[in-house]
Amino acid sequence: MAVAALTPREVAELAGTPKRVVEKAIEERVLPVRSSRRGAGNGRRLLSTHAVVYATLVSKLDLKLSAALKRRFYGRIAALKPAELKRAKVELVQAVEVDVGRLAGDVLDRAERYLAVRDAWIQLDRRIMGGTPVIRGTRMTVYSVLGRVEHGDTVADILSDNPDVEREAVEAAITYARTHPAMGRPTGRPWSEAA
Repeated sequence: MAVAALTPREVAELAGTPKRVVEKAIEERVLPVRSSRRGAGNGRRLLSTHAVVYATLVSKLDLKLSAALKRRFYGRIAALKPAELKRAKVELVQAVEVDVGRLAGDVLDRAERYLAVRDAWIQLDRRIMGGTPVIRGTRMTVYSVLGRVEHGDTVADILSDNPDVEREAVEAAITYARTHPAMGRPTGRPWSEAA
């Protein structure tokens, strides 16, 4: 089985599906979840990149499947290595094959790239910005990057202001901020809209 590394929100974002699709698959015990403890906080539910492929396929197929059939389908997907998935055809039911590579190969590539860039560039350290996720080597939080984009700046604008930061780091910061919303009271940060 692949190493669990993505939150349900990340899976939904990368698959381009509503989060409820992923949550329903977790609830039906289709997608296996692993817990990770971060510091003293609550455990975080983590899924493998295979979950991204599954969520993409279920959304694209738009079929009504029983929970048992979904579990069997996911089991066949999970049995394959990522390189095999990109060219695999998986039997959904007898005489019905799903061309996984054609339907979800690009999504799997995007998920693998995101994971690599996220792990290389997104840093959580209590000594830096109180543990708010930042782009490694900067004090630029992922939420400030997302805030700038939501208020009209482009990735190119952010890169011109921060020439030492790579495009992939900014793009990963945007995805990370979308999939890991800040918790707690609003802080009055400059990008938030005042009431």
